[in-house]
Amino acid sequence: MFFRKPAPTGAVDFIIVGLGNPGKKYEGTRHNAGFMVLETIADTTGTRVNRAKFKSLCGEAVIGGKKVLLLMPQTFMNHSGEAVREALAFYKLPPERCLIVCDDITLPVGTIRIRRKGSDGGQRGVRSIITLCGSEQFPRIKVGVGQKPHPDYDLAAWVLSRFPESDKVPMRDAVKHAADAAELIVQDSIEAAMNRFSK
Repeated sequence: MFFRKPAPTGAVDFIIVGLGNPGKKYEGTRHNAGFMVLETIADTTGTRVNRAKFKSLCGEAVIGGKKVLLLMPQTFMNHSGEAVREALAFYKLPPERCLIVCDDITLPVGTIRIRRKGSDGGQRGVRSIITLCGSEQFPRIKVGVGQKPHPDYDLAAWVLSRFPESDKVPMRDAVKHAADAAELIVQDSIEAAMNRFSK
Protein backbone atom coordinates (compact mmCIF):
# COMPACT_ATOMS: atom_id res chain seq x y z
CA MET A 1 0.00 0.00 0.00
CA PHE A 2 1.00 3.62 -0.52
CA PHE A 3 1.63 5.87 2.47
CA ARG A 4 1.18 9.62 2.48
CA LYS A 5 4.38 11.38 3.52
CA PRO A 6 5.76 14.89 3.18
CA ALA A 7 7.60 15.35 -0.11
CA PRO A 8 11.32 14.75 0.37
CA THR A 9 13.83 17.37 -0.62
CA GLY A 10 16.07 16.78 -3.60
CA ALA A 11 15.53 15.78 -7.19
CA VAL A 12 12.93 13.50 -8.68
CA ASP A 13 14.11 9.87 -8.47
CA PHE A 14 11.61 8.28 -10.83
CA ILE A 15 8.90 9.18 -13.35
CA ILE A 16 5.62 7.32 -13.84
CA VAL A 17 3.91 8.16 -17.13
CA GLY A 18 0.26 7.30 -17.69
CA LEU A 19 -0.67 7.35 -21.38
CA GLY A 20 -4.00 8.54 -22.72
CA ASN A 21 -5.79 11.32 -24.56
CA PRO A 22 -6.71 14.58 -22.80
CA GLY A 23 -10.23 15.97 -22.55
CA LYS A 24 -13.65 14.87 -21.35
CA LYS A 25 -14.37 13.31 -24.72
CA TYR A 26 -11.84 10.54 -24.06
CA GLU A 27 -12.43 9.88 -20.35
CA GLY A 28 -13.13 6.23 -19.63
CA THR A 29 -12.08 4.98 -23.08
CA ARG A 30 -9.87 1.94 -23.57
CA HIS A 31 -6.95 4.09 -24.75
CA ASN A 32 -7.01 5.98 -21.45
CA ALA A 33 -6.17 3.01 -19.24
CA GLY A 34 -2.79 4.61 -18.46
CA PHE A 35 -4.51 7.79 -17.25
CA MET A 36 -6.79 5.67 -15.05
CA VAL A 37 -3.83 4.03 -13.35
CA LEU A 38 -2.02 7.32 -12.85
CA GLU A 39 -5.14 8.89 -11.35
CA THR A 40 -5.41 5.96 -8.94
CA ILE A 41 -1.79 6.42 -7.86
CA ALA A 42 -2.43 10.14 -7.40
CA ASP A 43 -5.55 9.52 -5.32
CA THR A 44 -3.82 6.96 -3.11
CA THR A 45 -0.78 9.15 -2.47
CA GLY A 46 -2.78 12.35 -2.06
CA THR A 47 -1.08 13.95 -5.05
CA ARG A 48 -2.58 16.64 -7.25
CA VAL A 49 -1.65 16.08 -10.88
CA ASN A 50 -2.50 19.60 -12.01
CA ARG A 51 0.78 21.40 -12.73
CA ALA A 52 1.33 22.20 -16.42
CA LYS A 53 4.87 21.27 -17.46
CA PHE A 54 6.58 19.09 -20.08
CA LYS A 55 3.45 19.32 -22.30
CA SER A 56 1.74 17.41 -19.49
CA LEU A 57 -0.15 17.64 -16.26
CA CYS A 58 2.12 16.50 -13.47
CA GLY A 59 2.54 16.29 -9.72
CA GLU A 60 5.16 15.00 -7.29
CA ALA A 61 4.35 12.00 -5.09
CA VAL A 62 6.27 10.06 -2.48
CA ILE A 63 6.38 6.32 -3.11
CA GLY A 64 8.60 4.10 -1.00
CA GLY A 65 10.48 7.13 0.27
CA LYS A 66 11.32 8.27 -3.26
CA LYS A 67 10.22 11.45 -4.97
CA VAL A 68 8.26 10.41 -8.05
CA LEU A 69 6.92 12.60 -10.83
CA LEU A 70 3.44 11.54 -11.97
CA LEU A 71 3.07 12.57 -15.60
CA MET A 72 -0.02 12.68 -17.83
CA PRO A 73 1.01 13.86 -21.33
CA GLN A 74 -1.48 16.29 -22.88
CA THR A 75 -0.09 15.86 -26.40
CA PHE A 76 -2.57 13.14 -27.41
CA MET A 77 -1.44 9.54 -27.49
CA ASN A 78 0.56 9.48 -30.72
CA HIS A 79 2.86 12.30 -29.58
CA SER A 80 3.50 11.12 -26.00
CA GLY A 81 7.24 10.96 -26.64
CA GLU A 82 7.46 14.77 -26.73
CA ALA A 83 6.39 14.99 -23.09
CA VAL A 84 8.54 12.09 -21.89
CA ARG A 85 11.64 13.35 -23.69
CA GLU A 86 11.31 16.78 -22.05
CA ALA A 87 10.84 15.35 -18.56
CA LEU A 88 13.75 12.92 -18.85
CA ALA A 89 16.05 15.66 -20.12
CA PHE A 90 15.03 18.06 -17.35
CA TYR A 91 15.64 15.58 -14.53
CA LYS A 92 18.59 13.89 -16.28
CA LEU A 93 17.10 10.45 -15.72
CA PRO A 94 17.77 7.34 -17.83
CA PRO A 95 14.86 5.47 -19.46
CA GLU A 96 15.19 2.73 -16.83
CA ARG A 97 13.88 5.24 -14.26
CA CYS A 98 10.75 6.04 -16.25
CA LEU A 99 7.79 3.66 -16.00
CA ILE A 100 5.26 3.75 -18.84
CA VAL A 101 1.67 2.66 -18.13
CA CYS A 102 -0.51 2.06 -21.19
CA ASP A 103 -3.40 0.08 -22.66
CA ASP A 104 -2.89 -3.16 -24.58
CA ILE A 105 -5.50 -4.51 -26.99
CA THR A 106 -3.83 -7.94 -27.20
CA LEU A 107 -4.54 -8.69 -23.54
CA PRO A 108 -7.93 -9.69 -22.09
CA VAL A 109 -9.77 -7.04 -20.12
CA GLY A 110 -8.65 -7.04 -16.49
CA THR A 111 -5.17 -8.48 -16.96
CA ILE A 112 -1.85 -6.68 -16.75
CA ARG A 113 1.57 -7.50 -18.13
CA ILE A 114 4.85 -6.04 -16.90
CA ARG A 115 7.99 -5.76 -19.01
CA ARG A 116 11.47 -4.45 -18.22
CA LYS A 117 11.90 -3.12 -21.76
CA GLY A 118 11.06 -3.97 -25.35
CA SER A 119 9.44 -2.86 -28.59
CA ASP A 120 6.27 -0.77 -28.78
CA GLY A 121 4.05 -3.80 -29.46
CA GLY A 122 1.93 -1.69 -31.79
CA GLN A 123 1.02 0.86 -29.09
CA ARG A 124 1.54 4.24 -30.75
CA GLY A 125 2.15 6.20 -27.59
CA VAL A 126 4.95 3.83 -26.64
CA ARG A 127 6.23 4.01 -30.22
CA SER A 128 6.46 7.79 -29.97
CA ILE A 129 8.37 7.52 -26.68
CA ILE A 130 10.84 4.98 -28.03
CA THR A 131 11.37 6.96 -31.24
CA LEU A 132 11.88 10.38 -29.65
CA CYS A 133 13.91 9.14 -26.69
CA GLY A 134 15.99 6.72 -28.76
CA SER A 135 15.65 3.80 -26.36
CA GLU A 136 13.54 0.71 -25.65
CA GLN A 137 14.81 0.49 -22.06
CA PHE A 138 11.62 1.81 -20.46
CA PRO A 139 9.92 -0.52 -17.95
CA ARG A 140 6.22 -0.70 -18.64
CA ILE A 141 2.90 -1.89 -17.31
CA LYS A 142 0.40 -2.87 -19.99
CA VAL A 143 -3.25 -2.97 -19.00
CA GLY A 144 -5.44 -5.32 -21.01
CA VAL A 145 -8.43 -3.61 -22.63
CA GLY A 146 -9.55 -6.50 -24.85
CA GLN A 147 -9.18 -7.41 -28.49
CA LYS A 148 -11.28 -6.00 -31.31
CA PRO A 149 -14.57 -7.91 -31.74
CA HIS A 150 -13.48 -9.02 -35.22
CA PRO A 151 -10.44 -8.33 -37.46
CA ASP A 152 -12.26 -5.82 -39.68
CA TYR A 153 -13.33 -3.65 -36.76
CA ASP A 154 -11.76 -0.17 -36.98
CA LEU A 155 -8.84 0.02 -34.54
CA ALA A 156 -9.29 3.72 -33.73
CA ALA A 157 -12.98 3.19 -33.03
CA TRP A 158 -12.15 0.27 -30.72
CA VAL A 159 -9.49 1.99 -28.59
CA LEU A 160 -11.65 5.12 -28.30
CA SER A 161 -14.70 3.12 -27.20
CA ARG A 162 -15.83 2.81 -23.58
CA PHE A 163 -16.11 -0.33 -21.52
CA PRO A 164 -19.46 -2.11 -21.18
CA GLU A 165 -20.83 -2.71 -17.68
CA SER A 166 -19.57 -6.31 -17.75
CA ASP A 167 -15.96 -5.08 -18.05
CA LYS A 168 -16.04 -2.40 -15.38
CA VAL A 169 -15.27 -4.61 -12.36
CA PRO A 170 -12.30 -6.43 -13.97
CA MET A 171 -10.98 -3.10 -15.24
CA ARG A 172 -11.26 -1.54 -11.80
CA ASP A 173 -9.29 -4.46 -10.35
CA ALA A 174 -6.67 -4.26 -13.10
CA VAL A 175 -6.17 -0.53 -12.54
CA LYS A 176 -5.63 -1.12 -8.81
CA HIS A 177 -3.20 -3.98 -9.47
CA ALA A 178 -1.28 -1.83 -11.94
CA ALA A 179 -1.02 0.96 -9.35
CA ASP A 180 0.28 -1.51 -6.76
CA ALA A 181 2.75 -2.90 -9.30
CA ALA A 182 4.00 0.62 -10.02
CA GLU A 183 4.84 1.07 -6.35
CA LEU A 184 6.99 -2.07 -6.40
CA ILE A 185 8.73 -1.05 -9.63
CA VAL A 186 9.62 2.38 -8.22
CA GLN A 187 11.24 0.56 -5.30
CA ASP A 188 13.38 -1.52 -7.68
CA SER A 189 11.24 -4.62 -7.16
CA ILE A 190 10.13 -5.20 -10.74
CA GLU A 191 10.70 -8.94 -10.34
CA ALA A 192 8.28 -9.02 -7.42
CA ALA A 193 5.76 -6.99 -9.42
CA MET A 194 6.04 -9.38 -12.37
CA ASN A 195 5.63 -12.45 -10.18
CA ARG A 196 2.62 -11.04 -8.37
CA PHE A 197 0.69 -9.24 -11.09
CA SER A 198 1.93 -10.02 -14.61
CA LYS A 199 -0.07 -12.49 -16.70
